[in-house]
Amino acid sequence: MKKIQILIGAMIAIFSISSVSAQDNAPKKDAVLIAYYGVKNALISGDGAATSAKAKDLLAAITAFPADQLSAADKTNWTKYAAKLQFDARHIAENSNIAHQREHFASLSETLFATVKALKLNTAAVYWAYCPMKKTYWLSEAATIKNPYYGNEMLTCGEVKQTLPAAK
Repeated sequence: MKKIQILIGAMIAIFSISSVSAQDNAPKKDAVLIAYYGVKNALISGDGAATSAKAKDLLAAITAFPADQLSAADKTNWTKYAAKLQFDARHIAENSNIAHQREHFASLSETLFATVKALKLNTAAVYWAYCPMKKTYWLSEAATIKNPYYGNEMLTCGEVKQTLPAAK
């Protein structure tokens, strides 16, 4: 009888561990946003090749997004935005021309901001920053301005226009 109890206890422990591991490997709702920040930071550095590589990571995060875990309404919203996100991420990934990448980054940023707001994908605050020279926006993980549209040329040009608090 004691052997059966030990066996059952061991099976429960193994199941619990494998269940936690499976959850850790599941795509996170904020993975797209985190990958976007990688693209933004590569644009800040002005490195077209690094930006292209980070955009490939973003494209993978968009593709792996756990839409099946969303409510019906959120799934509809995700479907509405996903194709636009993929389009811009693909263009950034397939090109190492920093000017062309920055053009698509503007569109990508607008779409991702709408996505984050609609689906509440952020586990931390998101800062919606504006570049007055380009007359466009970007998302940032910090309130400090680091302009991805001009990089070192005008690194601190811009201002935070809106802050999305961490979603619960």
